[in-house]
Amino acid sequence: MWRGLWTLAAQAARGPRRLCTRRSSGAPAPGSGATIFALSSGQGRCGIAVIRTSGPASGHALRILTAPRDLPLARHASLRLLSDPRSGEPLDRALVLWFPGPQSFTGEDCVEFHVHGGPAVVSGVLQALGSVPGLRPAEAGEFTRRAFANGKLNLTEVEGLADLIHAETEAQRRQALRQLDGELGHLCRGWAETLTKALAHVEAYIDFGEDDNLEEGVLEQGGSTWWWGRKTPHISPQRLPSLSLSACLLSPTADIKVRALEVALGAHLRDARRGQRLRSGAHVVVTGPPNAGKSSLVNLLSRKPVSIVSPEPGTTRDVLETPVDLAGFPVLLSDTAGLREGVGPVEQEGVRRARERLEQADLILAMLDASDLASPSSCNFLATVVASVGAQSPSDSSQRLLLVLNKSDLLSPEGPGPGPDLPPHLLLSCLTGEGLDGLLEALRKELAAVCGDPSTDPPLLTRARHQHHLQGCLDALGHYKQSKDLALAAEALRVARGHLTRLTGGGGTEEILDIIFRDFCVGK
Repeated sequence: MWRGLWTLAAQAARGPRRLCTRRSSGAPAPGSGATIFALSSGQGRCGIAVIRTSGPASGHALRILTAPRDLPLARHASLRLLSDPRSGEPLDRALVLWFPGPQSFTGEDCVEFHVHGGPAVVSGVLQALGSVPGLRPAEAGEFTRRAFANGKLNLTEVEGLADLIHAETEAQRRQALRQLDGELGHLCRGWAETLTKALAHVEAYIDFGEDDNLEEGVLEQGGSTWWWGRKTPHISPQRLPSLSLSACLLSPTADIKVRALEVALGAHLRDARRGQRLRSGAHVVVTGPPNAGKSSLVNLLSRKPVSIVSPEPGTTRDVLETPVDLAGFPVLLSDTAGLREGVGPVEQEGVRRARERLEQADLILAMLDASDLASPSSCNFLATVVASVGAQSPSDSSQRLLLVLNKSDLLSPEGPGPGPDLPPHLLLSCLTGEGLDGLLEALRKELAAVCGDPSTDPPLLTRARHQHHLQGCLDALGHYKQSKDLALAAEALRVARGHLTRLTGGGGTEEILDIIFRDFCVGK
């Protein structure tokens, strides 16, 4: 039904006076002169629906559809009767808000119509707006694209807004809000400013290093300047660009800043996988011998019957996956076949897939039956899976493991019976739920290490594009340090700065912008 409403609005907007220019990609060019409109609230019946416009004809559309005809006070809600401009038929009594540019989301004149959310009302208002000369339906993400084009948002803030719209967990919401608030953009702009100052002074020496009229010390001011190891008052322009950098040194302050920038870039790149896991979900795999309670734990954590639970060993024979919110973090939770020598070709394939998925896990939940720790299957699992993961060198990129002893309700008050020496572990009863709170708290700490904690950690890199540009910047700084030529050093600084600029949207190509904005809904 809602697709039909949008089609009607589009048809009403077509006509000889339609002010729409299009690029080869099919998306309207921001600032083309057209005024756009769209349903901004969610589709479906609701109490209130929000329809917005943006562009130079927004005020004209507001006057045409409302009575009285004068514009309301800026950024004040006003109750108005909406009427069809063609027939004069009343459409709805609505709250309208007038946002004159540039103090608006897009930087253009904007209007919001807060109407009753029934399909007939929304359809009538959309068709009425489509009949106003100069208005046309918005493309997906076009409101945000105009905000970007008018300098209201940089590219990392646009991505933060998209992530906020799609956020499903508390951690995703916090991270998206921080990026929307501009934390990553501010950080990159500060880095770019450091490189800009260094580049300016390198080029100053290239252009003016031989100028005897410069006051002594001018080129050495500012902390991010170059100074010569010896006096070079009479160097020909032909020789200066090819001077070895060993003949000139960064000032101590500038050298510290460049080294600090390299360290910061390296640290953020090492954390890049954490941000991407936070955005797309960490991979948590539940594994263990048959009948340890893996499927029961998956059902308990996901709060729904994902897996079949049976006392018969080998019930789960394939990898079952479900997205869940664990302690506020997005997780793809995988239930796997019990690890043992398969008794048939089907179970053997299930065990093979389980081991394959185990290698891809960010966090392993290793399950054992607390009442059966001395069995050969439990001892073999501890010696292979648990010991091998525990032997890895601790780093952010290595797998993490939580050992969970299930069926604690079957234990005596003294705890687990005799068995192998156990690493740190948690006791749990999937039957009674005892120990679940402790497991969730341990999962929260582990997932914060795997995904990053948006409440306390520095801004995270949530997209491959961020990682690409920071890696490019770091590589360029490596060329800069190794360069034996001032001109090549300046070019390396220019390339490094360019990567940081493009990360926030400066100099970006239309193809990259199209990819980013196409994920927005029409009314955003």
